Amino acid sequence: MSKHFDNAAAQWDQGDTRQNIAQCVFQTIVSRIALANTMNIMDFGAGTGLLSFKIAPMVHSVTGIDLSEKMLEQILAKNSDTLQVKVACQNIISEPLDEEFHGIVSSMAMHHVEDTASLFKTFYSHLKRDGFVALADLEAEDGSFHTHGNEGVYHFGFERDTLRDLMEKAGFVNVRFHHAYTVEKEAQSYPIFVVTANKNK
Repeated sequence: MSKHFDNAAAQWDQGDTRQNIAQCVFQTIVSRIALANTMNIMDFGAGTGLLSFKIAPMVHSVTGIDLSEKMLEQILAKNSDTLQVKVACQNIISEPLDEEFHGIVSSMAMHHVEDTASLFKTFYSHLKRDGFVALADLEAEDGSFHTHGNEGVYHFGFERDTLRDLMEKAGFVNVRFHHAYTVEKEAQSYPIFVVTANKNK
């Protein structure tokens, strides 16, 4: 899977769809979460940093996590003297970071993770007391969203009740879903949600 994203990295930001998704996910997050300049944030599945660089000016630091080195190279190329995003190329489920965060954000990455239950447990363990998650992904769809094919896609979107159950079993509370954006293509609509929740201690 990382090879596919490595190959796509250089052209990833081209076109409107990914830019629009990132902007609307960002707007949904900041309308629900009070970000502060003292916060350290993880962006899971950060890709080229489309969401990371929108969050970064509002917080103390953002660390972009991804399995694609080429994607993370795009983040490093965007860093400047006034705005920087840190990166880490590793599987945090099998190799956790030695760091806790005030919050974890993610945009369109969860459907690429096979074991969603373990992912939520990993998120929980990486959060500080009372930390939050704000995670964007597709509502359940028929598998047609990825026009390049479904290699590395483990979930055709998500049912809200299923995700809520997994998150609560991992320890999260205040699980809430918010509509963020709808992708329209080939006469089909693909709604995207942001789910927010908190660590309960």
